[in-house]
Amino acid sequence: MKISDCKLINLPRIQDKRGNLTFIESKNHIPFEIKRVYYLYDVPGGESRGGHAHKQLQQFIIAASGGFDVIVDDGLKKKRFALNRSYYGLYIPSMIWRELDNFSSGSVCLVLASELYDEKDYLRDYKEFKRIFKANK
Repeated sequence: MKISDCKLINLPRIQDKRGNLTFIESKNHIPFEIKRVYYLYDVPGGESRGGHAHKQLQQFIIAASGGFDVIVDDGLKKKRFALNRSYYGLYIPSMIWRELDNFSSGSVCLVLASELYDEKDYLRDYKEFKRIFKANK
């Protein structure tokens, strides 16, 4: 995969004076079926999360509250995305290294995943990720 495959996707937003509503449908708004949902919260200031890639899993990351940055890396290039609105998110395909940092106080990072948790799908060593990237190029 390439860094250009990572993209911000706007979600439907129904505005109402009583409060807004946004929804996400598998294979309609995002390009995969949602098999797992998790969220990160209470991340202390100065901490980062992520620091891995997935062999098969795809993700869609949303700032449900507050904001944070997502740095993606395809082995050749890096790009930083600032997420700070709940009506759009970042699609990350498989084989892209990702790190999350710059969390605002009280932020909530919502992650939709294409697969169930499988530790074997993770690449947690950046040198190993780069080695696999070069071998598949």
